Amino acid sequence: MTRILRALAVVPLLAAISRANELGVRDDLHFPLHARGTNKDGSVPVYKNPHASIEARVNDLLPRMTLEEKVAQLIQGDMNGWMDFNDPLDDTKTFNQTGLEEMMSQKSGSIWGGYLTPWDKFVFGVTVGQRYLMENTTLGIPALIQSEGLHGFTNNGTIWPSPIGLAASFNTDLLKQAAATIADEAEGLGFSQLFAPVLDLSRELRWGRVEENFGEDPFLTGEMGLAYVSGLQSGRRRNASSSAIARMASTCKHFAAFGSPQGGLNIAQVTGGERELRSAYLKPFNRACVESLAIMTAYSSYDGIPAIANKHLLTDILRNEWGYQYWVTSDAGSVDLLITTHGTCDTRECAAKTALENGLSGEMGGGTFTYLTLPDQVKAGTVDIKYIDETVKAMLRTKFALGLFENPYPYDDYLSTLRTPETRDLLHTMERETIVLLENKQNTLPLSKSINSVALVGPQVDRVSFGDYVFFNASNNGISPLAGFTQLLSNTSVKINYVEGCKLWSDDPSGIPAAVAAAKDSDAAIVMVGTWSLDQTLLWTPGTNATTGEHVDLSDLGLVGAQMQLVQAIKDAGKPTIVVLVSGKPVAEPWIQEHADAVVQQFYPGELGGLALAEIIFGDVNPSGKLPVSFPRSVGTTPVFYNYLKGSRPIDAGQILDDGTLVFGHQYVLDTPVPIWSFGHGLSYTTFNYTDLALSKATIRPNEDFSVSVTVHNTGDRDGKEVVQVYATDVVSSVVTPNQQLIGFQKVDIPAGSSKRVTIPVNITELAVWTLDNKWVVEPGQFAIKVGTSDQTFLNTTLVVQ
Repeated sequence: MTRILRALAVVPLLAAISRANELGVRDDLHFPLHARGTNKDGSVPVYKNPHASIEARVNDLLPRMTLEEKVAQLIQGDMNGWMDFNDPLDDTKTFNQTGLEEMMSQKSGSIWGGYLTPWDKFVFGVTVGQRYLMENTTLGIPALIQSEGLHGFTNNGTIWPSPIGLAASFNTDLLKQAAATIADEAEGLGFSQLFAPVLDLSRELRWGRVEENFGEDPFLTGEMGLAYVSGLQSGRRRNASSSAIARMASTCKHFAAFGSPQGGLNIAQVTGGERELRSAYLKPFNRACVESLAIMTAYSSYDGIPAIANKHLLTDILRNEWGYQYWVTSDAGSVDLLITTHGTCDTRECAAKTALENGLSGEMGGGTFTYLTLPDQVKAGTVDIKYIDETVKAMLRTKFALGLFENPYPYDDYLSTLRTPETRDLLHTMERETIVLLENKQNTLPLSKSINSVALVGPQVDRVSFGDYVFFNASNNGISPLAGFTQLLSNTSVKINYVEGCKLWSDDPSGIPAAVAAAKDSDAAIVMVGTWSLDQTLLWTPGTNATTGEHVDLSDLGLVGAQMQLVQAIKDAGKPTIVVLVSGKPVAEPWIQEHADAVVQQFYPGELGGLALAEIIFGDVNPSGKLPVSFPRSVGTTPVFYNYLKGSRPIDAGQILDDGTLVFGHQYVLDTPVPIWSFGHGLSYTTFNYTDLALSKATIRPNEDFSVSVTVHNTGDRDGKEVVQVYATDVVSSVVTPNQQLIGFQKVDIPAGSSKRVTIPVNITELAVWTLDNKWVVEPGQFAIKVGTSDQTFLNTTLVVQ
């Protein structure tokens, strides 16, 4: 009976091998079918040879795999299939053998492990799973172990500021170091893939996930994304093969155009054409992700085509044009959306076939696991196995590139890289650089430590406000502003008068009088208001509330509840009033810009955000953050991204005065399309002056890179960091181009009274346009080059391309 079963099993294998031959894999059966992980001549299979090339190993392994083994590589499994991670405090190290075997037989290519659980229990679970795959399966193919990694991995890893905050640093070197620490912490526990970075553009501010992005600009997003990918992946796992090129797989997402849904509603359609796709949405991915070992697709549709099944996007551009060769996965449950949301399929079989053949991508969990239909579809002839083979090859390349076949296991000394003092010091530096000083009238800031008292007022004072994609109770590791100010002022005589004033989520103003009294009894008042998100457990728990995060979309970008009343009441108390906006997206409250004595923006911070905020406000640290996203005056004036196409922002503004007087205009009748604060804006406690702008060459060829040099002088009395920003405008072009676009930046540290010559290289492709002939061309003509911010020009010149 056993021989009969074996013989029957050979039939689909031979058919698979025969079809695989068409893809150029090995065409000889140099291995025995009853022991496919060996060679007939006793030699070591190439795929087990750590010194062989990645492609040789892939091509040796693929023909050895059965159809079922191949499909299992394409479907995400879950560690909870053999472990019990339901109680985050339980440390019982046992596993379910039946669950383990069932999981690995059908869903073993990648395994979700993003649970909050004791580290030793997690290490036990990973070891059990990988050892089973390596020692108890025919071919010994290890799994990718996955977690979220947006701003720290989701099992009690160090939490960094949300990406929108990281982008405010404009410091790619610092972000690369930060990403490396995230990999350090995750690698030792046995993780091999983290779901980050997010490279969607923050152009639709109603969308709940603005905080997950690096801002509104393709260039900044691409540079920050590249820094994250490089930092996360650089290096090699211990005892990995010599051909391994990374220690952790980053996962660029969401490919593509996901961040601008209609109405700001999560997963809603995105409208646009090929030129907008190429000129905006794809640029960050092309810059940052061609060497990323994984990419995740988007939930939404673009121009009526679901991203998960967009052949033009995923095959024509990503695979063929860009030459991307690594793993592509769907987002959770998104293949099923072809049936339930997009309406392009009516069966699981159709959904699986459509996603696979158009996208060459795998299927994440969270749905009905439509890919389980693939073996029968291949046997029925409705799905060509070549698509499965190509997708499996991409998965295997990623695994060989990580060196997992040599060492997929956690490290014995995993504790040595978790929450180290060095990581905390780096985090502290990042927290300081992400804070943006928006307004500082009459040099209200920094406050002196010689004052007698300060009022800390508002619902963000005694709260640790992390962004989404953090683990349950992650905020317990954070320092609130109240704790941060208390720590900073502990050795001074400054008294802190704290009153909450109101809740974030309530319109009850009954606490405002006490807050006003505290302000009147103090030398200065700091009002902390903003938005809020929740951890990944509470955010999806019915009955909870938040104003930002995944599936939390807004129709109004103003402050919620009684917060604005609180701000106005504190200002009316007559003391110097500093408003701190702690948020995951721009807050649209122009009154604050017009009336507050100083305004500080802190996008959702990491664990040391409360201390860094206190250091900025009392002058221990000079602020150096810049806005990665523009702030609209109201939701009705959106979108307000700075790099709008020429002609897209006519201005004939009206306004409503404080006394209620109506001043009528046309664009807009009672408002202006000009943002409150624009991309690139950010003040300092010192002053900088720019001189001697020069191009490496004033006239260049269309294939010639160039550089922009300028001397930056610190003319104030404090050391400071400045972000030198270079923008370009294509004066005359064959298609409509942006009124300006960022083409380079560099953060420099300049001591008081000193100057520094800064040279910023520019790749000529930054000046290319997607022409009427559907190709990238750097067109001859003049380009206006300026140094400044998106709404300020410090110096300018002209570049000629001929």
